Amino acid sequence: MNLMSPSHAKRFLFFIFFDIVLIAFSLLFSFFFHFDFDLNVPYLTLMPGVLPYFIVIKLLSFGIFRVYRMTWRYVGIFDLVNIVIALVVSAMVLIILSLPISSFLHLNLSITGFPKRIILEDSIISVFLISILRISKRLYLEVIRKKRPTKMSKRTIIIGAGNTGEMLIRDMARNNFNEFYPIGFLDNDKTKVGTYIHGVKVLDTTDRLKDIISIHSANALIIAIPSLNHTILKDIYDSAKKLNVGTVKIVPRIYNFDKPDMNLKGLEDISIEDLIGRQSVKIDYKEIRNFLNYKSVLITGAGGSIGAEIVSQVCAFNPAMVILFDIDETELHNLGLKLNRLFPHMSGQVHYITGDVRDEMRLKEVFEGYRPQIVFHAAAYKHVPMMEYNPKEAVKVNIFGTYNLAKTAVECGVERFIMISTDKAVRPTSIMGATKRMAEHVCKAMNNFEFRISNFKLKSETRIETNTDSLNPSTPQPLNPSTKFISVRFGNVLGSRGSVLPLFLDQLKHGGPLTVTHKDMKRYFMTIPEAVSLVLQASGMGEGGEVFVLDMGEPVNIIDVAEELIRIHGLEPYKDIDIEFTGLRPGEKLFEEILTAEEGTVASKHEKVFIAKNSEKYSLENIEEILKEFRELIAEPSIGNNGKVKEILKKYVKHYEEPE
Repeated sequence: MNLMSPSHAKRFLFFIFFDIVLIAFSLLFSFFFHFDFDLNVPYLTLMPGVLPYFIVIKLLSFGIFRVYRMTWRYVGIFDLVNIVIALVVSAMVLIILSLPISSFLHLNLSITGFPKRIILEDSIISVFLISILRISKRLYLEVIRKKRPTKMSKRTIIIGAGNTGEMLIRDMARNNFNEFYPIGFLDNDKTKVGTYIHGVKVLDTTDRLKDIISIHSANALIIAIPSLNHTILKDIYDSAKKLNVGTVKIVPRIYNFDKPDMNLKGLEDISIEDLIGRQSVKIDYKEIRNFLNYKSVLITGAGGSIGAEIVSQVCAFNPAMVILFDIDETELHNLGLKLNRLFPHMSGQVHYITGDVRDEMRLKEVFEGYRPQIVFHAAAYKHVPMMEYNPKEAVKVNIFGTYNLAKTAVECGVERFIMISTDKAVRPTSIMGATKRMAEHVCKAMNNFEFRISNFKLKSETRIETNTDSLNPSTPQPLNPSTKFISVRFGNVLGSRGSVLPLFLDQLKHGGPLTVTHKDMKRYFMTIPEAVSLVLQASGMGEGGEVFVLDMGEPVNIIDVAEELIRIHGLEPYKDIDIEFTGLRPGEKLFEEILTAEEGTVASKHEKVFIAKNSEKYSLENIEEILKEFRELIAEPSIGNNGKVKEILKKYVKHYEEPE
C-alpha cells in the first residue's frame, strides 16, 4: 500500500493527531497567558490532570459537528463556522464540569474549580490554531504558491465576476494555472469594474469583449454565468470566433443547490443547445425543496431524456427515495451509472424498476411496495410520424397507461401526480397530440373530487394475463380525495430522443445533407435542464386540476438551427454541408401553438409558467365511457382500423383535425 496516497482514513488520522497536538499547545499557551508569561510557574505540572478533559471533549465536539468530514482542499466559511461552534460548545461543557456542582454529585473530577478564564482563553487560541490547520492547504495552493502561467496555459477571459467566476479562479490556482491563466473578468455590473477577485481584475463590461480580447491577446474564453440568455450567449460566441479565440467554455447547470461548486473539470464546450435554447430561468429552489425534501418520488419513463433529467434534478433536493420506472432496462442501467457518479450518497435510496404502464398489476405491485408520495409521469409514445402509423399503440400507452397509473396513484394515496404533456396537445393535428390531450382529460377528471367518490365505478372482472385485457381495470381500493393531479405542457427540448437535433447531428456525421421538412418550419425550443426546472416549479405551485403551460421563449426557425449547427462545427452551410427540404411529415404542423392555447392562458406567480384556460371537461364517468369505446376497438385483431381510432379521438378531443 502506498503510504503517501491520500485516503479518508489517512486524512482522519492526520487531523486527529495534529488536533491533539494543537489542543495541548493551546492549553499550555493559555496557562502562559493567564500567568502573564511568568517562567517561574511549573506549567507542565498543571496540565496532566485537566488535559484529557480538553482533548476528549473537543474531539467529541468535532465529531458531532462533522469537522472531520471537511474536504481539506475546499474548506470554506461554512466549515470555519462549524469549527467555531464546536469549540464554543466544548468550552461550555468544560465550564460546566469545572463548577462545584460535581462535588454535590460525589464526583471527584480533577477539572473542578479550574479557572474559567483559562477555558475561555484556550477556546480563542484553539479557534485560531484549528482553523489555520484546516485552511493551510488552500492557503498554500491559492495564495502562497507563485501564480505564473506555464507555456501551455491559455490566456483566459472570464465572463461573469460572480460566485461561479470566483470558484473557477480558485480552481485555476489549485491547478497551478496549468491549463488556464486568467487575465481578467468581464461583467455587466459596472460597480465591479476595477475591482479584484483573488488578484484578478474585473477589466470592463461584456460589450467591450472584442477590444479586451485584442488588447490582451486572449486565446480562451470561459462563460461563468449559468443563466445567461441564448441570444447574449450567441453574440459572445460569435465575437470570440471572429477573433480566432480557440477555446470557448461554459459552465453547465449546477444541481447541488445546497453547496454549489464549480471546477475546471465541470466546464463544457459551447453546444448548439446553448446557442439556441438556453434561457434566463429564475427558479424558486426553496419552494421546490419544500415540495420534494424527504419525499418518496416515482418517475415513469425515467430512462428517457426528459425522465432522466427529472431524476437528476429531483435527486439534488434530498428526497427520501426515488423509484425509477421504465420499460427499457438498458436505459435504466445507463441512468444508474450516471446517478452513482453524480449522487453516490443516494445509492441505497434509488430503486430501478422495469415495467410497462399498460400493466396494471405491475403498477399495483410497485405502488404498494414503495408507497410513493409524488409521481412524475413522463412515460409516453411521443414520436409524431410513428404514432400516425401506430395509433392503437399511442392509445394504449398515452391514454390507458396514464389512466392505469393515475388510478393506481389515487388508490395508494399519492399526494401529487404530475403528467408531462406537450404543446402538440393544443389544437392537435396528430395522433400523438390528441392522445396526450386525452391523457390531460384523464388527469383532470381524476382531480375532480365529487366524481372520485360517487361516480368512480369500475368493473371487477377477472384478471387475464394479456396486454389487451390488462387495460380492463379491476376493483379499486377506496380513493384518496387528497391526490392532486397536474399536467405540464411544454414544447420541443433540444437534444431529447426523437427531436431534430440528434437527427441533424447524425446527418452531419455522415457528411450531410441536413434535412428540413419546410423552409418556414418554426418550433419553440428550450434546453432540457431549463424545461425540467420549470416542470418542478409548476409541480410545487399546483393546487390540483391545472394544466400548466411553460413559456418556451420565441419560436426558432428550424433552418436557422441547421445553419448554426453547421457553423459550430467549423463548416459553411450550403458550401460544405447542404440543406434539403423534404416536405411535412404525417401529423406535423408548420407552427406549434402553445401560449395561445385555444381559450388562452392566465398568469401564475412565476413569469414563465402559465395556466391554460380549458372549458372542456370530462367526469370519471365520461372517461370510463370513452375508454370503453377505445377498449372495444383495441380488442379487434386488425391493423387496418387506424381510421376508427382517429374518429373516436375527433369525437372527444376538441379541435383535433388532421393537417391538410
